[in-house]
Amino acid sequence: MNIAVVVPCYRVHSKILGVLEKMPALVNHIICVDDACPDGSAEIIENQTNDPRIVVKRNPHNLGVGGAMITGFKTALQLGADIIVKVDGDGQMNPQKIAQLIKPIVDGKADYVKGNRFFLLENLDGMPRLRMVGNALLSFMNKLSTGYWQIFDPTNGFVAIHSRILALIPLDKIHHGYFFESDMLFRLATIRAVVRDFPQQALYSDENSSLNILKVIPQFLWLHTRNFFKRIFYNYLIRDFQLASIEWLLGPTLLIFGVIHGTLAWLDSAAAQINTPAGTVMLSALPIIIGLQLTLSAIGFDVGNQPSIPLHKLLDQDDTQPN
Repeated sequence: MNIAVVVPCYRVHSKILGVLEKMPALVNHIICVDDACPDGSAEIIENQTNDPRIVVKRNPHNLGVGGAMITGFKTALQLGADIIVKVDGDGQMNPQKIAQLIKPIVDGKADYVKGNRFFLLENLDGMPRLRMVGNALLSFMNKLSTGYWQIFDPTNGFVAIHSRILALIPLDKIHHGYFFESDMLFRLATIRAVVRDFPQQALYSDENSSLNILKVIPQFLWLHTRNFFKRIFYNYLIRDFQLASIEWLLGPTLLIFGVIHGTLAWLDSAAAQINTPAGTVMLSALPIIIGLQLTLSAIGFDVGNQPSIPLHKLLDQDDTQPN
């Protein structure tokens, strides 16, 4: 298969040459995207490497890791790649593991594969504790917003995707910043692509991560909330309508109504210094109970509603069918 690797380059001048040297022979194209790097990554690569597989692309101004990947993705599709892999230029990912990373796609068992640094607990010794806690919070938010409940470590950038699936994703709509990997999962969820984790050991040395977990959590919370409502609308109201769709509509509505009505009734009774009538209490309690049950049932269905047949295999079957 035609394999392309996209390497976003921004302030990685001390690591990038070592990363490129480790690219295995199975890789056909190495697309290095200089995202307006102040250290001149493009010049370093062009002047100090002679690998004919390397293609250097330059963004006119800094677009963020997502913007750099969009440039790389588009270039990989133009080069006719079958599988596109993302490898960061900071040396935290081992390019020698690319063969194992893409194997589920090659074997027709997944559309998208991503690294998971938490899979093997003995590999967590070198991970900063703040990053561990932050990733756990981000992973839960990601599960809720994407519906990929079996996926962990959503900000992991060691990923591979089949080109037929990438072609279905509106690349220009993907978030340009650090939310890129999470937004990719959301886009994949809307087309019900099969996503798998790949056990990975991150390589931490003297690099300084520019991703501040404490700063991005509020932003990620808003973006995940937005994606959650969009996914429920797309997958349960537009592309399909079933019992879970009714539960998503009624459950949160009844729950919110019960909480608001009960709060207002309690405030009115407290202000008048009288006991709240039993009927008023029931009018609040019953919607809360029913709404909570319906919401939990909808979440339970969502957890079990994981895509199992890789989408690119279905597309390949369509191509082989006679007209």
